[in-house]
Amino acid sequence: MNSLKLGVASVTFRSKTISEVIEIAKKSGVTYIEWGSDVHVKTEEDAKTARQLCDENNIKISSYGSYFRAGLHDTGSWEQICKNAQIMGAESIRIWLGDKDREKFMADEYNKLLKDLSYLCDVAEKYNLLVCPECHDNTFNNNTLSIIRLKNDLNKDNFRTYFQSRYFRFDYDIDRIEKTFNFIENVHVSYRDLAREQRFRKKDKKYLDKLINKLIEMNFDGIVMVEFTKGDKEKSFMKDVEKLRQF
Repeated sequence: MNSLKLGVASVTFRSKTISEVIEIAKKSGVTYIEWGSDVHVKTEEDAKTARQLCDENNIKISSYGSYFRAGLHDTGSWEQICKNAQIMGAESIRIWLGDKDREKFMADEYNKLLKDLSYLCDVAEKYNLLVCPECHDNTFNNNTLSIIRLKNDLNKDNFRTYFQSRYFRFDYDIDRIEKTFNFIENVHVSYRDLAREQRFRKKDKKYLDKLINKLIEMNFDGIVMVEFTKGDKEKSFMKDVEKLRQF
């Protein structure tokens, strides 16, 4: 019996319409969609459309992939992002932390990041939303210690994080899951990206599967979302979902 909540990030199918993404989700059997702001949900009208069509098809909206870069982007746009997320009934907003690794941040840049994040979390709280940074290189959330420090310094209950493997070091990924587990909101996975990282693909084809087993072992209750699939094809996506159903 599948113990995972499965979803899809709409950016996986940027060439598809909102209704087409929903149809793919239905066919695959996943029950959550994270709508991206870059293509599918740019306006309040888009948000209303996504909400209505998802409701009609018994699909839940997990999150809003905003692509807002804390510490860089004008915070004046944030309230509208929160409104869009609220209209959809999303529980969280995915953001990015700057545009460079934590090691390259200067003290004043870190302070600016903290100040902006404090504002983002305060506004999001009014809309009952979580603020969750992408777990990615070329952002402040590029390593475990940096996100733990940020979480502690920020001290906001509605600030959490995503987990996403970069397929570089298995021990690092396991350690990150263990040390940040209490504030991991959702997980992005990509069998496509694993296949691209040839040194791990040749060494251990079950690399990603082992990480998912670790999450299950720790009773992860968030959503595991496919973000990108081979050739951005529906058929490839269906295969990826089937892999996830084995757990």
